[in-house]
Amino acid sequence: MRLKPFIIAAGLALATALAGCSSIGTTRIFTNDYGAVTDAGYQLPRIPIQKIPRKYHRQIVRYDTAEKPGTVVVDPANKFLYFVMPDGKAMRYGVGVGREGFGWHGTARIAMKREWPTWTPPAPMIKRQPELAKWRGGMPPGLTNPLGARALYLFNKHGDTGYRLHGNPEWKSIGRNVSSGCIRLMNQDIIDLYNRVEIGAKVIVL
Repeated sequence: MRLKPFIIAAGLALATALAGCSSIGTTRIFTNDYGAVTDAGYQLPRIPIQKIPRKYHRQIVRYDTAEKPGTVVVDPANKFLYFVMPDGKAMRYGVGVGREGFGWHGTARIAMKREWPTWTPPAPMIKRQPELAKWRGGMPPGLTNPLGARALYLFNKHGDTGYRLHGNPEWKSIGRNVSSGCIRLMNQDIIDLYNRVEIGAKVIVL
């Protein structure tokens, strides 16, 4: 029984090694960048960032990876998203990831970027939560929309994966397993990522 923690730790270490990346050391942290924001006519509220663990605040970290700058790497186990930058660095964001039974891993590409997107719950979600049927034709953009201020749409060789990197008004969900497989960021963070990442960028979910 004593071997179980070691096996889990070794598995996580192996996953990181297979991705060819590791991070250590923060070079800059953006804790003061979570104030109220006016964006496209919407007033995003201030995030009480002091209530969120410091490790999930947006920050530039040293990051050793074989992936080229512009790549996005998601580490669901540690609830981090890395945007690879030049010179061995990355912008790191705290994220919320898929709850048990909804997590996934693999490689995709960002095929579309949308500001203040419409959210359309997929049929399986409506089946699980019938109250969402009213949004079958799409929930309009807004402060309560689950996709938040921005969405990045992930496609692979088979087409739309159905998964997104997106904002979310529920800042308390960062650092938790909460979604149906999408990767969610604080709204202020998804705006920052949206402005950095390009269509066609590679996305790796470990």
